[in-house]
Amino acid sequence: MSVTDHTPMMQQYLRIKSEHPDTLMLYRMGDFYELFYDDAKRAAQLLDITLTARGQSAGEPIAMAGVPYHAVETYLARLIALGEAVIICEQIGDPASSTGPVERQVTRVVTPGTVTDEALLDERQETLLVTLTSSRDTVGLAALELASGRFFCSELRGDEALDSELERLQAAEVLVDEDMPIPAALRAHRSVRRWPPWHFNAEAATRVLCTHFRTHDLEAFGLTAVPVGVRAAGALLAYVQETQRGALPHVRNLSVEDRSGTLILDAASRRNLEISRALSGNDEHTLAGVLDRTATAMGARRLRRWLHRPERDRPIVQARQNVVGELLGSDHPPLRQCMRPIGDMERSLARVAVRSARPRDLAQLRDALGALPALHDALAGIGAPRLRELLHLAPPHEAVHAHLADALMATPPALIRDGGVIAPGFDESLDELRTLSEDSERFLAELEVSERERTGITSLRLGYNRVHGYYIELPRSQADKAPLEYTRRQTLKNAERYITPQLKGFEEKVLSARGRALALEKALYEQLIDTLCEMLESLQIAANALAEIDVLMTLAERAQALDLHPPQLNNEPGIHITGGRHLIVEQAIDGLFVPNDVTLDDASRMLIVTGPNMGGKSTLMRQVALIVLLAHTGSFVPATSARIGPVDRIFTRIGASDDLAGGRSTFMVEMTEAANILRNATADSLVLLDEIGRGTGTYDGMSLAWAAAIELAVNIRAFTLFATHYFELTALPEHHQGITNIHLDVREHGEQVVFLHQVKTGPASRSYGLQVAALAGVPEQVLARARQVLEQLEHEGRDPEPRSVQSQIGLFPPAGPDPLRKHLATVEPDNLSPRDALALIYELKKLS
Repeated sequence: MSVTDHTPMMQQYLRIKSEHPDTLMLYRMGDFYELFYDDAKRAAQLLDITLTARGQSAGEPIAMAGVPYHAVETYLARLIALGEAVIICEQIGDPASSTGPVERQVTRVVTPGTVTDEALLDERQETLLVTLTSSRDTVGLAALELASGRFFCSELRGDEALDSELERLQAAEVLVDEDMPIPAALRAHRSVRRWPPWHFNAEAATRVLCTHFRTHDLEAFGLTAVPVGVRAAGALLAYVQETQRGALPHVRNLSVEDRSGTLILDAASRRNLEISRALSGNDEHTLAGVLDRTATAMGARRLRRWLHRPERDRPIVQARQNVVGELLGSDHPPLRQCMRPIGDMERSLARVAVRSARPRDLAQLRDALGALPALHDALAGIGAPRLRELLHLAPPHEAVHAHLADALMATPPALIRDGGVIAPGFDESLDELRTLSEDSERFLAELEVSERERTGITSLRLGYNRVHGYYIELPRSQADKAPLEYTRRQTLKNAERYITPQLKGFEEKVLSARGRALALEKALYEQLIDTLCEMLESLQIAANALAEIDVLMTLAERAQALDLHPPQLNNEPGIHITGGRHLIVEQAIDGLFVPNDVTLDDASRMLIVTGPNMGGKSTLMRQVALIVLLAHTGSFVPATSARIGPVDRIFTRIGASDDLAGGRSTFMVEMTEAANILRNATADSLVLLDEIGRGTGTYDGMSLAWAAAIELAVNIRAFTLFATHYFELTALPEHHQGITNIHLDVREHGEQVVFLHQVKTGPASRSYGLQVAALAGVPEQVLARARQVLEQLEHEGRDPEPRSVQSQIGLFPPAGPDPLRKHLATVEPDNLSPRDALALIYELKKLS
């Protein structure tokens, strides 16, 4: 079927749609945005809106669905949340002067990673667009938050590094080079798109970046070559320019991130530590949830960025700590009151830059700049160098504030289209046109009274609507009394509407004044945007500084409210924590939290942690990691004291579940995470291992746990907390230096146990599994049977695991010197204690 077979309007639609075949297009028609054909069917399903078939084109019914123009942001938000991209096609021609279909064109492409509208954004989370490309064993990653202008890139080696960054960034949209496979971590992502490989070409990427930043080359960014990360950045910028169809003046810099300067966390550790996303789904019970009392949304986003990217640069961390320390004794509510009017200055400036700012964005900037003098006064007594530097970067900008204060209504409307944004007294011409329009109300009231008196028709009234303009309305029963100069304009069921020469002349004068006033007001508004764009760089620098001040003030308030103390970061290897607490658990429970001491040093590189389930092993391990993480953000920590030596990475292997999408069992997930730790941990790493080996048979699990523990403690020498129910592992300190046993204490009262959550030296005496099962509500008949089985097993001295020790030893063919072969020939494995058997298995592992 040829396009020419369709109606002119549908020809226009199909021509525009052909340029975006795979993207939903909202096509403006009067007061609605319409979707047609397959777009209509898809949108009806996604949005639960009515699908209709109206009219015909080329002899076929046109599938059609639509949304009101005034509610389009609500529907856009739902589509973006579902990972959809949407084309906005607006009417740009004048319907009154158009002889055919009104001229239309695509004005923007809204995608999950390029939204800037306030209604489409989560104010306390970053909305990032990420691009990925690869070269040999290196992945180039670039990311942009269009809503603020933050633009950065990095290079990653290995799947572990890529998974960690993707988990940290939580991108809203990802573009993947067509020449590379989609990473496993993105399999379930809602918005992953392929992007042609020529965009990632070094020459093309360099050209796009240099043109945007107006530089001859990339040396201004410290780049003498074009690494793979910069290639990703160039492709990303090309995509954003294509979708936004306008300049991006707020994207002023490209930073190159290096992971080596940060405390690295892999993807599993980020999830297990519940930094900003809770495993339970309740994000209030996360580290960010407990700490976030920021006064501004941009401060909340900065706090989360710090928590997910802890610094190893000691001067940066110390400078933040100094500010927190000096703010600690401040009266925090008044400080928050000074900070609150600043609002989301960062995103408001971004909308100014892309010229999509609404009147309330400008009013928010006015209020932000107006609040700066009071903030400077409130912080005048704080001498911390970093705070003084930040305040210097955020001066009051009095001239810009005064200009906005003069120009804007105190509370402007949401949109400029209906006027009422520019304040009286700002522009003399606008005031004259408004006076003429406002005088119309008095004129109409006087005309209505005089016409009633002249005609004797007391029910006569004057009115106005946007379609027919001004009119005189008479009831149908009084229409025969209409004077001769009344010309009928409209007939209704119970009334007639008329126009007179006098009223027609007045209408032309008033409507002309209103139209000219609105046009002038829009022009003045655009001039305000121009003025702010001229100051954009200095205002962005101020917003960046104010976001950091907000975070530092919040950390000080939290330190005071939650009894946090300053940690010491030094060069002596080890982690020494006195009275440590788990900040998230402490806030979630009703009772008092039991603090504990933990020492990791050369004498105790590994702590074997035993004790019953629910005894607090996992909590203890996580709290150590969170204290180390917080110390590297510049925050005070939940401990009476903390001395922390060099730490390069935090690894956790806590809990497990099936990876159904990836086809991996619980045990496979556990082993994959353990392998990552054993391959990448160093002597400066903090490692948390909880119940490794429990996903398989008892002896298999013990063997793996034993071997992993020795590798970490003896060969790698990482600082490790190793929680286990394999009591055989508590024998490790007898054979290897640097390993210490600790346990979480309990007390028994008959058949009941009380968890004391107190760390004690030495191994636990038993696991209390049946008592914990009773607390969980396991039926008594099941518990009784379990006691019988336990007594039988303890009497026989055998493990309930059906696999024999002989089969375990058989996994390792005899090797090594003749004495060992002779010894194995005489061994009766089933008569060995589990501990002796495990020791034998370990020796065989080393020799096989």
